[in-house]
Amino acid sequence: MNHHSPLLTDLYQLTMAAGYWHHGRASQEAVFHLFFRKPPFGGSYAIAAGLADVIDFLNDFQFSPQDLAYLATLTGNDGQPLFAPAFLDYLAALRFTGDLDAMPEGTAAFAHEPLLRVRAPILEAQLLESALLNFVNFQTLIATKASRVCRAASPQPVLEFGLRRAQGPDGALSASRAAFIGGCEATSNVLAGQRFGIPVRGTHAHSWVMSFDSEPEAFTAYADAMPGNCTLLVDTYDSLDGIRHAITTGIELRRKGHRLAGIRLDSGDLAWLSQQARQMLDAAGLHDTAIVASNDLDEEVIASLRQQQAAITVWGVGTQLVTGGTHSALGGVYKLGAIRNPDGSWSPKVKRSEQAAKTSLPGILQVRRFSQHHHFIGDAIFDTTEGCPHAPVIRDPADPSRTKSIPPEASHDDLLVPIFRRGQPVYQSPSLTEIQARTASQLAQLSPESLRFLHPYRYPAGLTPQLASLRDKLIAAAAPASPPASI
Repeated sequence: MNHHSPLLTDLYQLTMAAGYWHHGRASQEAVFHLFFRKPPFGGSYAIAAGLADVIDFLNDFQFSPQDLAYLATLTGNDGQPLFAPAFLDYLAALRFTGDLDAMPEGTAAFAHEPLLRVRAPILEAQLLESALLNFVNFQTLIATKASRVCRAASPQPVLEFGLRRAQGPDGALSASRAAFIGGCEATSNVLAGQRFGIPVRGTHAHSWVMSFDSEPEAFTAYADAMPGNCTLLVDTYDSLDGIRHAITTGIELRRKGHRLAGIRLDSGDLAWLSQQARQMLDAAGLHDTAIVASNDLDEEVIASLRQQQAAITVWGVGTQLVTGGTHSALGGVYKLGAIRNPDGSWSPKVKRSEQAAKTSLPGILQVRRFSQHHHFIGDAIFDTTEGCPHAPVIRDPADPSRTKSIPPEASHDDLLVPIFRRGQPVYQSPSLTEIQARTASQLAQLSPESLRFLHPYRYPAGLTPQLASLRDKLIAAAAPASPPASI
């Protein structure tokens, strides 16, 4: 993975860190949670991703001499140095010394559930905020989008073709990785293939065909150069003519002991063209030649094409996948949950809001997922200092009237697992293929109603009675005094 500087942060994280240091609070222990308030794409869930970058970032967390030299050049509104030399000396020796717990990548997560929990000296925990959100928000968004696209196409494979439309090289690599986690079979991004071990796939561009005097000549030349990996793009001029020319090339390949792996349709009426192509290929005996479709696909377009009985067998998805399409960001946040008092006790903290959904959750949180008959039935968010009761009645964080009783016989797993302890990694990261399999397993254990693209069932992810009571008490304590009645 990439190495990241601690300067991958917003300036206010550093100014707050300087403030904690100035007031002697740098080592005060605190707990922060990273979570999202609303699932993306109008769905009910998100697929946790980005943890590998988080692990690398924490392992490498160290301000270099170049970082510190740059910080020394920053000035405030008064023109004076923004950071005291002694503070920069403090940063020079700083390493991550705290604990990190997280949902493993590929876990289905729901609104208000912590994907990460950081317990560390408050200065350290504060400095991590922007980078952790950057890693987790984007990859979780793309893994979730990929899972939706792949469900729409299932059981047919999806190839990620988004490199040229991604937000820069880092975005392209992160998107390729996250798309594989979400279920894509392969990528066109060769660097992602090298770095992450993702299978790479591809055809040729229109420019290849245009560089020859005729389409048949171009197809013959490509088949000669790539006889064992020949998929032909057939819509440079006329798609039906292109299919005919590809068939001629395919028959010649077969005569030489090879096969035409596929044809690709990138424009036009994909449903009708794919049906025509299938009939023509089958009539020529090319039954095993795949029909690959691209052209700005997403889960809704794929679902529509399948409803029209398109004869597409492989889906190449680019822009709408690697950019998030209609949903540009996950909207994850990082909020303080508790601060350690001098006597060793914890003070839970809450961010109050007029909107119930934007009020944060206090405490040191964990998520317990309950299952019955190999299906998830509900998640309890609880404060670890209180514990989770047996068979709790959980309450929706945004709608107190919405509750669910967990049956006593349900089995359970706690989702946040140890990743770092006292600054040292304790987690054995699974392979990317294993993470992809976890995604598939998690989705298989959700109800079909929760997986609907349109108006999905809201999976029960709620607060235990103790946590709900604690939040209510803290909100009431934080409420401003009522203004005097007007006369």
